[in-house]
Amino acid sequence: MARPKPELFLTADERQKLTTWASRPKSSQRLALRSRIILACADEPSNKTVAANLGVCGATVGTWRSRFLAGRLDGLVDDPRPGTPRTVTDTDVERVITRTLETKPKAATHWNTRTMARTTGMSQSAIGRIWRAFGLKPHLTETFKFSTDPYFVEKVRDVVGLYLAPPERAIVLSVDEKSQVQALDRTQPILPMTPGQAERGTHDYVRYGTTSLFAALNVATGQVIGKCHRRHRHQEFVKFLDRLDDTLQAEPGVSIHVILDNYATHKTPAVKRWLVRHPMYHLHFIPTSSSWLNQIERFFAEITEKRIRRGAFRSVPALVEAIKEYIDNHNVDPKPFTWVADADSILERIKKVCERTSDSGH
Repeated sequence: MARPKPELFLTADERQKLTTWASRPKSSQRLALRSRIILACADEPSNKTVAANLGVCGATVGTWRSRFLAGRLDGLVDDPRPGTPRTVTDTDVERVITRTLETKPKAATHWNTRTMARTTGMSQSAIGRIWRAFGLKPHLTETFKFSTDPYFVEKVRDVVGLYLAPPERAIVLSVDEKSQVQALDRTQPILPMTPGQAERGTHDYVRYGTTSLFAALNVATGQVIGKCHRRHRHQEFVKFLDRLDDTLQAEPGVSIHVILDNYATHKTPAVKRWLVRHPMYHLHFIPTSSSWLNQIERFFAEITEKRIRRGAFRSVPALVEAIKEYIDNHNVDPKPFTWVADADSILERIKKVCERTSDSGH
């Protein structure tokens, strides 16, 4: 006769846990099957009957019955697989992270994988893996600057309000100057791109003069009105305002809101007299040191990247013509920039950065 099997009893907690494992979508198929086997064994003493009902062999049922009786719920979980033990412990990881964040190497400004490896006695590859896991990049640095404008909050709310909820029957323009744009040419001809080889140019260049681009971005349509001048004074700014007014041809009753930075050219008596003669224009100044708040800066970044930086210009008129061509092409199918951040979210982020810098000990 076969040896009698020990009776299998389940506590209420064990039955609930096994039921959860058997039906939970995130359970592995192996764990779910083992749970169903034990639940069936609790109600049926015959391994053969359980095997037939679940569609498995009798040896499988016997194995997991025995494993459960020996280790209860823990007996159903796979044992850790054998392998090489960890050489980098949690303590080692903590030591590297702490040293990276809170110290600097001797006679240097930042750590690299080699100096950190020598200091900690770990391998360079291990340091690299730890830094990547925690998103640490000691070789990178970014810049920031807080505005000290006493009316910072009011100006942020004013400008962002124009972006997100402009007044009815109003045109919102983002205006600024890109000054001292240089007409540069390389000292030798540029070698064009070929398969497997990037475009190449000499590192040195020849200067042929500068121009200043005055531009206004229609926030609603993305259209740009631009004009280049040789100098960057209030006289040129007033001329640009005249060009702006002639181009817009605004209907009576339409107000024009102009977003500007705090450059002195924008606040001269001549500009103020021009505003008196054109009462439909309203100036809105961004806070000091906050050029990121002026959308025209995004257009300046695009024209610099796509047309000016890699261009070769042997004269200022050639540079001016290239800028005019880019603006004309842009206006064929203009796309406005989408502003999504409201004033409260901007001020909250700045508040958090202020708190961090205040607590940094510097």
